[in-house]
Amino acid sequence: MPNRELLLVEDDVTQSEVLAELLQSAGFALDSVQTCRGARARLERNTYDAILSDQNLPDGEGLEILAHARRLHSDIPFFVLTGDPSISRAVKAIQTGVTDYFSKPFDDCELVRRLSQSIEQTRSRRRQEILESQLRGSGGQTPLIGESPAIRQLRSEIETVALARSTVLILGESGTGKTLSARAIHEQSPRRHAPFVEVDCGCLSESLLESELFGHVAGSFTGAHQNRAGKFLLADGGTIFLDEIGTASPNLQLRLLRVLQDRSFDPLGSSKTCRVDVRVILATNGNLAEMVRRGSFREDLYYRINVITLRQPALRERLSDIPALVGFHLHRICHEIGRPTPALSSEASLRLQQHDWPGNVRELVNVLERAVVLSRGPILLESNLPPELRQGADETANPPLAGLRRELLVPERQLIEQALTKHAWKRQAAARELGIDRTTLYKKMRKFGLGCRDQ
Repeated sequence: MPNRELLLVEDDVTQSEVLAELLQSAGFALDSVQTCRGARARLERNTYDAILSDQNLPDGEGLEILAHARRLHSDIPFFVLTGDPSISRAVKAIQTGVTDYFSKPFDDCELVRRLSQSIEQTRSRRRQEILESQLRGSGGQTPLIGESPAIRQLRSEIETVALARSTVLILGESGTGKTLSARAIHEQSPRRHAPFVEVDCGCLSESLLESELFGHVAGSFTGAHQNRAGKFLLADGGTIFLDEIGTASPNLQLRLLRVLQDRSFDPLGSSKTCRVDVRVILATNGNLAEMVRRGSFREDLYYRINVITLRQPALRERLSDIPALVGFHLHRICHEIGRPTPALSSEASLRLQQHDWPGNVRELVNVLERAVVLSRGPILLESNLPPELRQGADETANPPLAGLRRELLVPERQLIEQALTKHAWKRQAAARELGIDRTTLYKKMRKFGLGCRDQ
């Protein structure tokens, strides 16, 4: 999970130190103050993922901070700690807009769990709002999502080439989103108000593909009962996108070469030449240069289409974009099936970012759709992911000596549990006996799944 910035407002120095140790061990980045005034000053300068405040402070109530915080960040999670619990005060706090209310002494693990869950749900909601805005701004088309260096460079290149008429060749593995880039070029070009026509050259036989691209007249072949306009004619004035061009037959390659050279073609069975004004974008997941060397792709066509080349990055090259991609596609999938969009647990998020994604974004979308269908509740869990993602992550995390290391961990866990039991689960005393500091002990307890039983 990305760094979680937390503002702690607590005037009791001892309590503040204990909380700081607990929260920092759990992965929070902490900023501590002792007063309402100090909290307001920090909120003016910094942005936080959540606020944890004592109820009673030297210069007022913690709830006074809430109003100021919500004016700056309307949905920031706000948690209250109190040593004087009462039902009426708890009700007042919740009615005021407090996210959660903890009475001292509190359960350490439960505090960490509820803080983490609330922050992740808030982040997920914010991502959805941003992505919905992106989708509205893209005219309903899926945008090129992400801020990784690879995707930012691609967006910049698209913006540059969109204004030209030149043929564009998009290279990239299957499932990376080459169609999205082709659409983005069209949408940013002067042809944006004309048709964008897409043809997958790998899905049709040679004869059907020629008819699909160039059209035919009635009687030109068996089953051709009437004239039909081809995709090139339908794209006149706009853009045609030919996906998987590496699968084109030698005869089709020759016909494509003529279109690119002269912007003209003859429909099947016709002697009438059609002329079109169309921009051609092509894509392939193969190595066209190698195909030219083998003789399976025409050299003259290769140099004709290799005018401007864009490279669509694989998902494993832009893993930092996965949270944004997940947020966008989760919202889209749930909107289509009429279900609320769930948040993603930190464990599931980690698994998604550890996978190497041989099927790229297409594989990620399929995994998310499966998880949504199988999940119950407001959060997608690691258990909702396919077994290969969980097993793959476990295997990656465990090198060849993993079995031996697991065996060595057993006595360590037993020693820690014995020390905790001996000292009634008081971490300070147990840590002293084990010869380690309390923070190290807390981390090992989390590692071994030893619950936090002390208050």
